Amino acid sequence: MKRPGAAFRAVASVLAVAAVTSALGGCTRMETTAPSAVRSADARARFGTVDCREAKCIALTFDAGPSEHSTRLLDILKREQVPATFFLLGERHIERYPELVARMAEEGHEVAGHTWTHRILTELEPEEIREELERPNEEIERLTGRRPTLMRPPQGRTNDTVHEICRDLGLAEVLWSVTAKDYRTTDSGLITRRVLAQSSRDGIILLHDIYDGTVPAVPGIIDALKKRGYVFVTVPQLLAPGEAEPGKVYR
Repeated sequence: MKRPGAAFRAVASVLAVAAVTSALGGCTRMETTAPSAVRSADARARFGTVDCREAKCIALTFDAGPSEHSTRLLDILKREQVPATFFLLGERHIERYPELVARMAEEGHEVAGHTWTHRILTELEPEEIREELERPNEEIERLTGRRPTLMRPPQGRTNDTVHEICRDLGLAEVLWSVTAKDYRTTDSGLITRRVLAQSSRDGIILLHDIYDGTVPAVPGIIDALKKRGYVFVTVPQLLAPGEAEPGKVYR
């Protein structure tokens, strides 16, 4: 998906919201906050060595792991010195690969939750939503020493009830602006082309490290985007010096 021109982006950063598009596949219309809007909160601050108001930043995010492919992915990211944001599943993933969860945090990646069983949150009762969100966070905190502040709802499906519970749990919801639909193909070349065709400044790329074709595509994606001048950051770095606010949706 191509982003609008610079003038439009400037207006969007003031308005601080953007509509969810069809890239989310199944989300109802809602208000979401753009990274540039969060960053505008303090024009004097800096986040580490990367200032995404000046650098051409983009965030790699991976859903539904860890998996048998995650070790290879972490090796690639370490070699390329690229940070990522991982939205992890609890049952059969965090449970099976606790050492990879710890490694993700140790190597500077952002670790967050993607529910415990990947149930669609908008179809659940409030107490079920709360359990789906709390269980993986408890395990992530036990393994990393840090409780997540972000989450990604399965299939991007969310509503006011989910927002309210996330606010209560101290969680911000993170959607995406780029999707390769890697759950539909094992063709690494196609995955790469889809990501590159949609990528733009402040983009949030959705991939899954559970599918066979995805991790082999990552080196090509990183190389091509670096050649285009992109700097890879985690989602919190993308928002800095602002911070994600619990109960809000970011895209």
